[in-house]
Amino acid sequence: MIVTRFAPSPTGLLHLGHAFAAIVAHDRAKAAIGRFLVRIEDIDATRCRPEFKAAIFEDLRWLGLDWPAPVLRQSQRMAAYRAALDRLEALGLLYPCFCTRREIADEVARAAHAPHGPEGAPYPGTCRRLSAGEREAKIASNLPYALRLDVEKAARLAGPLHFEELGRGPDGETGIIAARPLLFGDIVLARKETPSAYHLAAVVDDAFQGVTLVTRGHDLFAAAHVQRLLQALLGLPAPAYAHHDLILDSQGRKFSKRDNAVTLRHLRESGVTAAQIRERLPLPETYPAPHRTAPAGPA
Repeated sequence: MIVTRFAPSPTGLLHLGHAFAAIVAHDRAKAAIGRFLVRIEDIDATRCRPEFKAAIFEDLRWLGLDWPAPVLRQSQRMAAYRAALDRLEALGLLYPCFCTRREIADEVARAAHAPHGPEGAPYPGTCRRLSAGEREAKIASNLPYALRLDVEKAARLAGPLHFEELGRGPDGETGIIAARPLLFGDIVLARKETPSAYHLAAVVDDAFQGVTLVTRGHDLFAAAHVQRLLQALLGLPAPAYAHHDLILDSQGRKFSKRDNAVTLRHLRESGVTAAQIRERLPLPETYPAPHRTAPAGPA
């Protein structure tokens, strides 16, 4: 049975792009007599607001979508993320990073020919090269730090990995795809103000909720590569993926939560109906089912 999800962050009002993603996930699950879940990704306490969480549910119900209760909230899952971090730390794959964003930007700028990934030049590995004594001294001095994943070491441990793509990536990638987890470099998995970063929380919660198919826009296609690595390291089942096209504005840009003109609340209050929203969106006519899910990685 297909289990998929829509996982917004309550940092603003939903817009047409969110409507498209939610409807595609919902309709794909219903077409397969599966389950459609809603998950609230509210780890960032500085930006998430309860009024936006309430608005998410209001907008989704207006669109005619339904989902089972209770809705998982990531802010209530910190112990699970801590357990995942402990497992990665036991494998010797985490290290503290004391660099500020400005220091990282300056070092990347000095490396004029640094390779670039989906989010620009990867972290140059400054703190990975610190000795154990240097790390202990910095921690003892109460310097703030993030926990990064040593991706090269992790990739060697996990070995070759693949994931199934039912939609397509930005360059037309589809089918069984070889994972390339080095794309992002040594990713941050936790910070003091955010005890779990997006990639870690997403794979832990997908496994916990039994998600078998991750449905989302192809702007997140590259994330599947590093998330497949985390699934393997944590011994979690790997879902299939279905990345879909993005809904763009008249200038060819992604919709933004700051653009009130296309929020679902504004459209609803302007007299637009949910049926008209569906007519406006390029919804797929059919939804292919996954052939398989990839096995879990090292125990």
